[in-house]
Amino acid sequence: MVYIFLANGFEECEALVPLDILLRGDIEVKTVGIGGLEIKGTHNITVIADITDSEVVLKDIDAVILPGGMPGTDNLESNETVNKAIEYANENGKLVCAICAAPKILGVMGLLKGKSATCFPSFEKNLIGAEVTTNSVVKDGNIITAKGAGVAFEFGFTVLESLIGTDKTEALKNQMQYGG
Repeated sequence: MVYIFLANGFEECEALVPLDILLRGDIEVKTVGIGGLEIKGTHNITVIADITDSEVVLKDIDAVILPGGMPGTDNLESNETVNKAIEYANENGKLVCAICAAPKILGVMGLLKGKSATCFPSFEKNLIGAEVTTNSVVKDGNIITAKGAGVAFEFGFTVLESLIGTDKTEALKNQMQYGG
């Protein structure tokens, strides 16, 4: 199960583009609303999540995705369930994926020490212990980080490829007319 955590103030395309890509790749995904099912994004788009944070089952996690946006990132960072899910995923070699401002959560938790990572410009100081790059998307071990909304497709495809492999991901890219 891939959990995409949604908190009020999340960046809509950073959550919904990877969600769409993963669903097209036949990945089991649930969006998780922090504090309720109805979550409003940073551009006032309301999304109805599949489940709330109280329904997350840690042992089911294959990947955790954290979209950025403000104050969405801060709202994710302050949520106990989100932190437990990140810790569980990391400790069990599952994917931990964060885009835009959200990689700061991983840095503050100490998960980026000795790893390459990227984020939205101005959040680099929060990538504690990381080798910060200017790449659009960075995969280092089980951690995937990305710069921001403009690379949401590349981020989503990187997550998908990590779950199902290159051949199936390339086929989906071709089907979707993705030229990135």
